[in-house]
Amino acid sequence: MGAELTAAAVRAAAAEIADPQRADDLARFFQVRPGGYGEGDEFIGLRVPQQRAIAKRFRGIDTDEVGALLDSPVHEHRLIALFLLRGEFERTLKPRSEPDWDEAGRWVELYLDAVRRGRVNNWDLVDSSADSVLGEFCRLRGGMEVILSHAADEDLWRRRVGVIATFAHIKNGDASALLAVAPLVRDDRRDLIQKAFGWMLRETGKRVDEQVLLTYLEENAARMGRTALSYALEHRTSEERAYYRALR
Repeated sequence: MGAELTAAAVRAAAAEIADPQRADDLARFFQVRPGGYGEGDEFIGLRVPQQRAIAKRFRGIDTDEVGALLDSPVHEHRLIALFLLRGEFERTLKPRSEPDWDEAGRWVELYLDAVRRGRVNNWDLVDSSADSVLGEFCRLRGGMEVILSHAADEDLWRRRVGVIATFAHIKNGDASALLAVAPLVRDDRRDLIQKAFGWMLRETGKRVDEQVLLTYLEENAARMGRTALSYALEHRTSEERAYYRALR
């Protein structure tokens, strides 16, 4: 008999393998302390492969149950929910005939609602979902307005969603989304935006065209933050790194 496809069953599966010691370690790592970027979050102590395995067991779950998991105060419940959401979204794109865009849209709207309500509120939650759900939907359906609106948002996590969503385009050889987002985030000196932006620039040089990266750096390195520039230059030669850093 298959697993009961409910949020309660998912939470029970997670509770069976929860590790309090690891929960303490994760709480420190994700800065749940007052003033930390993960302030107030709760952990029960699951590893990411364990969470992926749980999500695999609950394939076919519906949007209401995933939504209930996204409302959990427990970080791992929300990450499992995003793995489930991503899996169900991806399955709507791979039927025998053609994608079910109505169903795909329902999963994307669930995702956007969770982002709006602050349920996708740490870097691992964003990075496991933004490009594979929002970015891929926008790439396939055309239009970048939703990505740009998130990148323009002052909220840390919504802005990071906008930056990471461009990865879907980059993976398919298209730098246009990132170049459109770049003016909206370049001057943001928050560490988690800097890292995301520099990472996407580096991937553009690797997956799209290194000349696109180098041209952008030639024109913008002087105004970029040190962290973003460092991430963007990670795979360049020592001479290139020295040259672009000297432009600041």
